[in-house]
Order: sequence, then structure tokens, then C-alpha cells
Amino acid sequence: MCQWQGGKGLYMQRNATAPILALYANPEACLKKDFRVKRSSVVYLVQILSSPKDHGWGQAIEVLVLLYSLAHGLSLSVVGSAFGIPKSTVHRIIKHVTGKIKANLKILISLPTADELPEIADGFCQLAKSHAFHRAAGAIDGCHIRIKPPGNEYHKEYINYKLFPSIKMQAICDSTGRFLDVFIGYPGSVHDARVLRNSPIFCQALFPPAGWFLLGDGGYPCLEKPVGLLTPYKVPRGQVQARFNAHHARARSVVERAFGRMKARWSATLFKALEVSPSFAPDIIACCAFLHNLCIDMNDVLEDAEAFPPEDGDQNPPPAAACGQESPGHHLRDRIAAQLSAPVQMAPHLREHDYIE
Repeated sequence: MCQWQGGKGLYMQRNATAPILALYANPEACLKKDFRVKRSSVVYLVQILSSPKDHGWGQAIEVLVLLYSLAHGLSLSVVGSAFGIPKSTVHRIIKHVTGKIKANLKILISLPTADELPEIADGFCQLAKSHAFHRAAGAIDGCHIRIKPPGNEYHKEYINYKLFPSIKMQAICDSTGRFLDVFIGYPGSVHDARVLRNSPIFCQALFPPAGWFLLGDGGYPCLEKPVGLLTPYKVPRGQVQARFNAHHARARSVVERAFGRMKARWSATLFKALEVSPSFAPDIIACCAFLHNLCIDMNDVLEDAEAFPPEDGDQNPPPAAACGQESPGHHLRDRIAAQLSAPVQMAPHLREHDYIE
């Protein structure tokens, strides 16, 4: 509100009837209980979204409105009461800030450079407890986000194999659980493998580079081209294949934990059907992924988010569509499985034989 005080223009003063604003105005107050993130994360988000056209407290207040809405299930009435603003204004702010985050998504969600890949691979080697995964560039998986299905003839397309309506989120993450790429929007009935085959990562062979591979569950095909993708053996035969599956699972499960941490942080929104239209739901989900990475960068840990159990993915892939560009990666998987079972050090008495050379 604009006022004149002492002959000078006063641009804005805090609404005394909104305790949530008094909480933010107090630099010593903890924001995590109400906004699910700490104060430094809020400040960083405001800096990312700020522009020369912003003035006053406007940008900060709008960011607080979005975070509070995500922390309280996107309820317009709850957010409006907390901030003392009409529900129509809350709706406009959510749309506006979500659009700004979507426009700046690549600031925090982007594919790694060639120089960053060795560090990521080292992380996967530590997770797998084997150097055989030294060319792992990421872990890929899909998860279901509950929505309210559209009231038209397409509503059945959103019913997933767990029999609730959802939208698919495909994500690739690094060894720390940080999202490198997200692809959101397909109805819940679409299988993970089909979502992959229609994503830019696959269609344009964007990632990983040649010679590197992603780790996926049994719902994906094992491929060398157009993207390197290693999956576990469906029915492991012998200790070699069983050992590969065990090490593979240790490394790949990081993406499931990433989904769990994201959902647990915004549990009020993501544990129930999103209170938005299916066309707007992907933008909300992308915001949650963006904030997930922001919290990792800011070391903003939510204790209850670490205990969230991973969800089961689509384990039975549909028949692959004919595609001349696909090349199976079973030989690569067999080679890594053999490396996992090979002795780390050769026995001294074996080195005496010429056939070792």
C-alpha cells in the first residue's frame, strides 16, 4: 500500500494482520516449518528470479506465496488467509512465479559438461562399490504424480497401473540425487520406456555422450544407441549376472531416493491429487524439481524427507517399436558384469604362466 509520511512517499508497509509476513520480516525467525525451506534458500530463489523491472518487496512476497502454497497443498483459501490477499491474487501469483521458474529452469536443471562427467562417474562408482561403473553418467527413472483427471473423453488415459490418475515425470539424476534433466507431461498410462523414446534426450541423442551410459531399471530397454542405457538382467543366470544386478541396483536407486526426497518436501502438494488442471500440472511439478536442486545446492536438508521409501517403477517394458536407430547394449552389460566378477588382484603363482600375457 502506498502512503505519504513526513512529506516522503512510502512505497509499502507490511500488513499487520498477516503474521506470516512478520515471520519473514524477522531475520532471526526460522522459515522451514511454514515454507519447507530455510531462509537462505528463499533468498537465493529471489535472486534467481529477480529482474531489473522488479521493485520493492514484490518479488520476495510472490516467492513466499508460491512456497507457502506448495507447502500447504496449493490451497488458494489457506494461502489467501495467511497473506491477507484475495484468492484470485494468489492464483495469479502462482501462475506468474511458476512461469518465471519455468523460464529459468536450466539455471539449476541442466546436463553436465564433459569436464563434470568424471566426478559424476566417481560418485556412481562409490554408490555401486565398484570401479566397473566408471562410465556411468546418470540414473534414469519415471514416477507418477497424482492429478485430478480431465473431465473429458481422455480421462482414462491418465489412469496408471496402480489405478489412480497421474502424470509421468521422467528424470535423470547424478550420484547425489540432483536432477540433470526432467521430462514431464505424459499421462500415467504411458509406460516408462515409451516416455523415454518420445523424450528429447532419446530422440535427439542429447545425453549421455558416446562411451557413457545411464542406469535404468527393468522397465527400460538395454541400449547402446541412440543413448547408452544399462538395465539389470531380467532373470539372472549364475553369480556373475546376480552380482551385476546387485551393484547396479546400489547405484541406480539414487534416482528413486531423489523422487522420494522431492515428494516428501512438498508432501502436502504431491501426496494427493494436484489441485490444478492437467495442463498446468507439469509446470508445478517442474517447479518442485527446480526447488529440489536448489535445496541441494544450498545444503538445505529436510530430515523427514530422507526416510521416504522409493516407489516401484514400471518393471515390464512394452514391445519396442521398430526403430532402425536403436542398438542393443547387452554386450556392454555382459562386459561390465565380467569386470565385476574378475579378481581385483591376480594371484602371484598365476603370473608365472606365459598364457597370462
